[in-house]
Order: sequence, then structure tokens, then C-alpha cells
Amino acid sequence: MSVNQHITHLSTDENLKQLLATVEPYKLVLRTNVCVRLCASIMSQQLSTRVADVIFGRFKAIYGDTEPDAIQIAATPFETLRSIGLSNAKANYVLNVANYFIAHNITDELLYNMSADEVMEFLLPIKGVGKWTVQMLQMFSLGHEDIFAPDDLGIQQSMVKLYKLDATDKRVLRQQMEDIASVWSPYRTHACFYLWRYKDGK
Repeated sequence: MSVNQHITHLSTDENLKQLLATVEPYKLVLRTNVCVRLCASIMSQQLSTRVADVIFGRFKAIYGDTEPDAIQIAATPFETLRSIGLSNAKANYVLNVANYFIAHNITDELLYNMSADEVMEFLLPIKGVGKWTVQMLQMFSLGHEDIFAPDDLGIQQSMVKLYKLDATDKRVLRQQMEDIASVWSPYRTHACFYLWRYKDGK
């Protein structure tokens, strides 16, 4: 898919059209070592990008500043993961991910070849992995083009501002967001990236 295709489609939304004119286009990429990508997504939950980057840097330092595989992560002592700034829960969740990947012999190629729904169904049984976490993996690592994350705070804040939505009632807000985003399909992931850039002032 060319960049022009998703820009042309998303430009049918007048609010997004104005935004698209102010930010640079990009392309989705497939990233390797999906197990680590999922662990990184867990580590970054409820943290600023800056703090999340620091934590992930400490994580890689455990393995000589390289990205470990699932077997290496699973063999890492719980106390070591705690020492880099992870909570008890997050340290356990990271180990859960590694052990799940080992038990199910999960490879990058296996996940690349799954549909969005299949990936969600396959990974949600991991304790500590929620819908938002899988959505971030799908967007940032698996190259899925039609993912919408209404529970993401950055997406919420951007849409409230851009579409002048009332955020008082979260249930109503979510439905409004879903309705607006339905028009973006099959390029909802791209729209989310532009909304994040809008929030960051880029």
C-alpha cells in the first residue's frame, strides 16, 4: 500500500484532513523479536515515553545491551527484573510472556501470518496482557493497518480536542470515538499514529 492511499482515504474525514496537512507521512514496519516487543509494551504501560525508554535500556543492559530471546528472559531472576524499576506485577508479566512464547513455540513468522483477530485471541490468555497491550504490538510491530485503540489516553485526548468531544461520560465518549473511527477503516492504525503526533505537537 502506498502512503497516498491511506492519506486519500483518511482525508475524507475533514478534521483529519487538516491534520494530515501538518504532519509527515510514515510507513508501518514489521519488527523482529516480537516477544521482546510485547515485553516492552508491558513495561511501558502507564509510563511516559522517556521513563519507558530508560526502563527498557536497563532491561537490555541485563543481557549486555542486546535484545534477549524468550529463553533468556524466562531464565532471568525475578529480583533482577525488579531491580531495573519494574513493579512486582510487571516483572511477573514479563516472565509470563517469555514462558508463554516458549510453551507455544511462538515465532515472529507465526504472528506475522495471523489476522488481527487471531493475534488478539492467541495472546490475550497471557496473564498481564490486555487488549491495549496487544493493540500496541499489532500497530508498532506486526504492521496491522486497521487497529483502533479507544482506551489509549493519547488517542482519547487527541480526539477530544480535534473533534470537540465531551469527555465527561467515558462510555459515551468511547462510542463517539468508535463511530468516528469507523470511517477510517481499513486504515485506522494510520489515523492513530497521526493522532499521537498531533498530541505530541509533531
